[in-house]
Amino acid sequence: MKKLYLLSQDVNDDYDTYDSAVVCAESKEKARVINPGGFHKLSDSWCDIKDVKVQEIGIANTSIKLNSIVCSSFN
Repeated sequence: MKKLYLLSQDVNDDYDTYDSAVVCAESKEKARVINPGGFHKLSDSWCDIKDVKVQEIGIANTSIKLNSIVCSSFN
Protein backbone atom coordinates (compact mmCIF):
# COMPACT_ATOMS: atom_id res chain seq x y z
CA MET A 1 0.00 0.00 0.00
CA LYS A 2 1.27 3.47 -0.89
CA LYS A 3 1.53 5.76 2.10
CA LEU A 4 2.54 9.36 2.70
CA TYR A 5 5.47 10.10 4.99
CA LEU A 6 6.82 13.33 6.42
CA LEU A 7 10.62 13.36 6.28
CA SER A 8 12.53 15.88 8.36
CA GLN A 9 16.04 16.56 9.55
CA ASP A 10 17.68 19.07 11.87
CA VAL A 11 21.41 18.38 11.47
CA ASN A 12 21.96 20.25 8.20
CA ASP A 13 20.41 23.71 8.59
CA ASP A 14 22.62 25.91 6.44
CA TYR A 15 21.52 27.88 3.37
CA ASP A 16 20.51 25.85 0.29
CA THR A 17 19.36 22.82 2.27
CA TYR A 18 16.14 20.86 2.62
CA ASP A 19 14.60 20.62 6.09
CA SER A 20 11.60 18.45 5.26
CA ALA A 21 9.53 16.76 2.60
CA VAL A 22 6.40 14.70 2.08
CA VAL A 23 7.01 11.55 0.06
CA CYS A 24 5.05 8.55 -1.18
CA ALA A 25 6.51 5.12 -0.36
CA GLU A 26 5.55 1.59 0.70
CA SER A 27 7.33 1.70 4.07
CA LYS A 28 9.23 3.94 6.48
CA GLU A 29 12.49 2.31 5.39
CA LYS A 30 11.85 3.07 1.72
CA ALA A 31 10.72 6.60 2.52
CA ARG A 32 13.89 7.28 4.55
CA VAL A 33 16.16 6.89 1.50
CA ILE A 34 14.24 9.34 -0.74
CA ASN A 35 16.23 12.55 -1.12
CA PRO A 36 13.97 15.64 -1.26
CA GLY A 37 16.15 17.12 -3.99
CA GLY A 38 15.59 14.10 -6.21
CA PHE A 39 19.23 13.03 -6.00
CA HIS A 40 20.12 9.33 -5.93
CA LYS A 41 23.13 9.87 -3.68
CA LEU A 42 24.05 11.83 -0.57
CA SER A 43 24.17 15.55 -1.27
CA ASP A 44 25.09 18.64 0.72
CA SER A 45 21.49 19.84 0.52
CA TRP A 46 20.08 17.01 2.68
CA CYS A 47 21.50 14.79 5.43
CA ASP A 48 22.76 11.28 6.06
CA ILE A 49 20.03 8.62 6.04
CA LYS A 50 20.59 7.88 9.74
CA ASP A 51 19.57 11.47 10.57
CA VAL A 52 16.24 11.40 8.69
CA LYS A 53 13.14 11.42 10.90
CA VAL A 54 10.16 9.62 9.32
CA GLN A 55 6.52 9.99 10.31
CA GLU A 56 3.63 8.25 8.57
CA ILE A 57 0.93 10.84 7.84
CA GLY A 58 -1.59 9.06 5.61
CA ILE A 59 -2.50 6.87 2.67
CA ALA A 60 -1.54 8.11 -0.79
CA ASN A 61 -4.07 8.69 -3.52
CA THR A 62 -3.75 6.24 -6.41
CA SER A 63 -2.65 9.09 -8.69
CA ILE A 64 0.54 9.71 -6.67
CA LYS A 65 3.55 7.86 -8.04
CA LEU A 66 5.30 5.42 -5.71
CA ASN A 67 8.70 6.58 -4.37
CA SER A 68 7.99 10.17 -5.35
CA ILE A 69 8.35 13.54 -3.67
CA VAL A 70 4.99 15.21 -3.12
CA CYS A 71 6.46 18.47 -1.79
CA SER A 72 9.63 19.66 -0.07
CA SER A 73 10.91 22.61 1.95
CA PHE A 74 14.14 24.19 0.69
CA ASN A 75 15.83 27.00 2.61
